[in-house]
Amino acid sequence: MSYKNILIEIDEDNIVTLTVNRPKAYNAINRETMNEIGDFFLNGYKEIKVILGVVVTGAGDKAFVAGADIKAFLDLDNEGAATLSREGHIAYNAIENFHKPVIAAVNGFSLGGGCELAMACHMRVAGAKAKFGLPEVSLGIIPGYGGTQRLIQLIGKGKAFELTLTGDMIGAEEAHKLGLANHVVKQGEEVTKAKSILMKTADKGPIAIAKAISTMNTYFNKSQNGFELESVEFGNLAATADFKEGAGAFIEKRKANFKGK
Repeated sequence: MSYKNILIEIDEDNIVTLTVNRPKAYNAINRETMNEIGDFFLNGYKEIKVILGVVVTGAGDKAFVAGADIKAFLDLDNEGAATLSREGHIAYNAIENFHKPVIAAVNGFSLGGGCELAMACHMRVAGAKAKFGLPEVSLGIIPGYGGTQRLIQLIGKGKAFELTLTGDMIGAEEAHKLGLANHVVKQGEEVTKAKSILMKTADKGPIAIAKAISTMNTYFNKSQNGFELESVEFGNLAATADFKEGAGAFIEKRKANFKGK
């Protein structure tokens, strides 16, 4: 796979690091970058044989992703802007529904489209200097890449309204207190912490991991019954070789050797 604005690296533990690589623009998300991110999570990842999980971060030490490319918005009419928003939904939904854990390593400013990118990930690790915010109303617009929906899911309705309607930025500690960040670490240790979390999943059943992600996401899908899907997937998993191996290992007091079958 070959991309212009994102870097894809995989380490010896089969953890992929996706880096938004536009440091001169504080890693701002333009259309091309957004579509490259979406392409990786929809198609590009298939070129990698084994993936334990994905860490999403930004190049440099100032910004995770400082926002969207506002100048590009000025050339859009209403239908063009709506289409761009839908493209953002496709890209970020691909992250949210990815079958492996995805963790945002937030190493600086995470604003607007960048905050929306972080929220699309399953978890977020914030560096001490990280800043989160949805400042779109200051420009006379609203978040367009899922922010109006995901922020409520993560921190609750009242606080989500406050941050969205004021455009206020919050630091790492407040983000952690609100539930927007899972962990706060020393600046520069974001990727290391994210990888350490992913390593905790290395000895878990890969099919179970994928089904847990899809089933939990159903909670927020108004067109699906999450409880029913949970029952169906619980039943499907009970018939897998992985479950028999996991249960056998528990009973025999040994480490499970999952095969993803």
